Amino acid sequence: MSRRGGFPGGMPGNMSNLMKQAQKMQKALQEQQAALEEKEYSAKAGGGAVEVTVSGKREVTKVQIDPEAVDPDDVDMLQDMIMAAVNEALRAAEEDAQKSMGGITGGLGSGFGF
Repeated sequence: MSRRGGFPGGMPGNMSNLMKQAQKMQKALQEQQAALEEKEYSAKAGGGAVEVTVSGKREVTKVQIDPEAVDPDDVDMLQDMIMAAVNEALRAAEEDAQKSMGGITGGLGSGFGF
């Protein structure tokens, strides 16, 4: 007669190992996330006329503008340079996060909101 409700071959032990591995991965992800939040990413636009720095938390922490880039008659150009630098710095932060998390999750990071 077969047994009901059990898994032959020691499945509970394997489940325990799986849970330990999941906890270990979760801890590694939390540590990596904390490390990423401490990093800064900078990008320049307009040949270096504008430089923007963002944190790993995706927050702008610094904006540097060369005074020569400030032309009251062409504010649109300055706005475009700032936007380009911010977007590039955010892309760099995101790429670094994807690489870092992908190493831990084996490519599963995008499915977990990282």
